[in-house]
Amino acid sequence: MSAQTQASDRSNYRFGWACWIAAIVIVVAAIWAIARFTSDAPVTYAGNEDHFKYGSTGGERSSGIPYSIWMALPELFPQYLPGKGLQSLGFLYEPGKDLPIGVSKRRVMGMDRVFLNCAVCHAGSVRDTPASAPRFIVGMPSNTVDLQGFQRFLSAVALDKDFTGDRIAPVIKKMGTDDWLNRELIRYVGVDLMRDQLITLWRMFSFMDNEPVFGPGRFDTFNPPKVLLNFRMDDLPEEEWIGVCNFPSIWHQRLREGMELHWDGNNTSVDERNRSAAFGTGALPPTLDRPSIHRTEDWLLDAAPPAYPYPVDATLASKGKPVYAEHCARCHGASGTDFTGELVGKVTPIDVIKTDRHRLDSYSFALCVNQGQLYAAYPSERFQHFRKTNGYANQPLDGVWLRAPYLHNGSVPNLWSLLEPSSMRPASFFRGYDVYDPRNVGFVATVGKEGQKAFFAYDTTLPGNGNFGHEGPAYGTDLPEDSKQALIEYLKTF
Repeated sequence: MSAQTQASDRSNYRFGWACWIAAIVIVVAAIWAIARFTSDAPVTYAGNEDHFKYGSTGGERSSGIPYSIWMALPELFPQYLPGKGLQSLGFLYEPGKDLPIGVSKRRVMGMDRVFLNCAVCHAGSVRDTPASAPRFIVGMPSNTVDLQGFQRFLSAVALDKDFTGDRIAPVIKKMGTDDWLNRELIRYVGVDLMRDQLITLWRMFSFMDNEPVFGPGRFDTFNPPKVLLNFRMDDLPEEEWIGVCNFPSIWHQRLREGMELHWDGNNTSVDERNRSAAFGTGALPPTLDRPSIHRTEDWLLDAAPPAYPYPVDATLASKGKPVYAEHCARCHGASGTDFTGELVGKVTPIDVIKTDRHRLDSYSFALCVNQGQLYAAYPSERFQHFRKTNGYANQPLDGVWLRAPYLHNGSVPNLWSLLEPSSMRPASFFRGYDVYDPRNVGFVATVGKEGQKAFFAYDTTLPGNGNFGHEGPAYGTDLPEDSKQALIEYLKTF
């Protein structure tokens, strides 16, 4: 064999090996890229309570915010927050956690994304004194989180000329919250996509400008689905403009099956109510994480509120028991665990209960009809139980001590005020403070500021904020003072 032939063979051999190596590199790179950019895995939790606080509903898939951007925004745009960090909007952070309760994380298409879950509306904070550490309680209404404030923070960021990839990417690198590839994707693509999405939402949710400022612990729950269903929000009848209501508690779901649910009793299916609520966490029918949702649903069937942690006068409570049986049990159940009663979980007509009707009127027959289309491609899950009602549903009172402020719109700060006629209820008070008031049973509502944090001033004279109704002989507001005190003491045991 000639030297020329040998050289040619060696060259072909090396070329062949180079081709094989290149092919292997391409295959490995393709496998890596497929694995990275088709990833879809939430952060999981062993305990049911932690799963409720941080587990995914699937909302990160279509509505998620890149985790690294979430972490950077409060540092880059503090001028749009009322104080330092998202804590100033009432988000609750457990020690050692970088995300607040009510925010889940999922790895989607190679990037960690975060979004809200059920706990952002259904977990709250309680302190015994201003100097006490907070206790975070799941299942109670959120009493501190200002979701409207958070939405307006994101909108303000999106409209800011400094919301650019070139400004954000170095901060992400400094914080160490993402790798080089994701930083570059965020720099050149991610920020622009997020800006477009946020500005679109800002325009779609401009209907909120017709409503009073929500404040912490409240949101408009049924006008946003109208946006999703392409209602002309600028053409809504005026009576539908305002639908702001308190977040409810969500304990003892098994005992609530078949009751008329939501504040206005517009659905009798716990499952449908849960899927409807999932829209608020960004989870659409194709993106809903069903196994994760079912785990939360199963746990909530028998989840119970914590016992009242302060002293209870047993003698006084025993005097309050017959008062409750006479004036309250028919509508609210025999006790905090026995929900039997002629009218429990049923709608009382607005002409009888006479509370503020704005939330009732905001849920329209047209929305009711259109909701049936939301799961049209999923026959077994399609909504079938929504209906238009003419009043508000009577709620069981499990954990009532944690559910202040009271009435559907959160217009009455404590149980003592609820047992007063509306003319004697506070015309204004502060929301968002988590220090407890055992005497009146509710949260302290007379403190407007603690340190640098200001609390929300609730004005009951604004449309939708009325504190009237649920008064008269049938509701206990005409009782003598000692009977009211006994009744409140008994309610502490629920």
